[in-house]
Amino acid sequence: MSAPIPRIDPLAVRRALRDAGTHARRALSQNFLVDVDVLESILVAAGPPPGRRVLEVGPGLGILTGGLLDAGAAVVAVELDGRLALRLRNVFADAVDRGRRDPGAAGSLRLVAGDILDQPIAELVAPPFDVVANLPYHITSPVLHRLLGAEPRPDRCVLMVQREVAERVAAPPGRMSYLSVFVQYHAAARVVRVVPPAAFEPAPEVESAILLLEVRPADDPRRLPPDAEDGLWRLVQSAFRERRKMIRKVLGRQLPVPIDRIDAALARAGIRPDLRPQALGVDDWLALAAALGPIGPDTRGRRGHAPDRADEAAADRADEEAADRADEETAP
Repeated sequence: MSAPIPRIDPLAVRRALRDAGTHARRALSQNFLVDVDVLESILVAAGPPPGRRVLEVGPGLGILTGGLLDAGAAVVAVELDGRLALRLRNVFADAVDRGRRDPGAAGSLRLVAGDILDQPIAELVAPPFDVVANLPYHITSPVLHRLLGAEPRPDRCVLMVQREVAERVAAPPGRMSYLSVFVQYHAAARVVRVVPPAAFEPAPEVESAILLLEVRPADDPRRLPPDAEDGLWRLVQSAFRERRKMIRKVLGRQLPVPIDRIDAALARAGIRPDLRPQALGVDDWLALAAALGPIGPDTRGRRGHAPDRADEAAADRADEEAADRADEETAP
């Protein structure tokens, strides 16, 4: 006989964990959803039709898993906690059995015990598929890179993440980061709703948010060939090593490219040299990468002479002051 699916309230979560012989583990960022309205918001944003393949990361006690199965999704769930994985096999025994008999059938479950970061996505689920997950916060960025960085990519991701990370991912130009540029190059991103700590057991110390990513298809004209894409990320990473410095000086220090070539590329891309990296949107980075062309091998640390550290420090201070003035001028 299958174990009962736990009710969505803190007491039931604690009891279910106790019955499974475990507890919420801080090291795994285990915070279990106990708010029915938030669960409904995730399922509405996901909207999986019957038979839609869905990859779930960290199913935990199966609260979200149950909603996806009820909607008719064909779920592949990856759970690192061995005791919770065993409980899930009992809770969803019928769905697991359906998955064995008819892989990919509506309402079926394939359960994988392991770390999502160690799993080849192509071997977990075939495209087209979506990702729906209450992500462990400490692996949010690595999971985003794993899901979006190479084919096969999902069509849609509905992710519960830390609010700060969700807002950083969906940030507009002016508040961009490397993660913002990376995700928004691959997908349209928006925050569906903010979720308070009380929606989880145990309650985390931070607010959470539901993040929706509509992933661009492989043939999207905005996508670059793989070799050109590598150059784009090298450019963006170089700039964000000194995110509060002016883009011209940052690239001059971080790239093995003559400053006059950087000046010319910025001019062709229509980017002011006194802007900071966080002010550039994805289209700006694409235009700059195209204008700059191949960067060449990294020669930092192998130049013929050392820079004047006093002059460089003074320039950095001037950049910081200019950045602060720009913040004040653009603040609402």
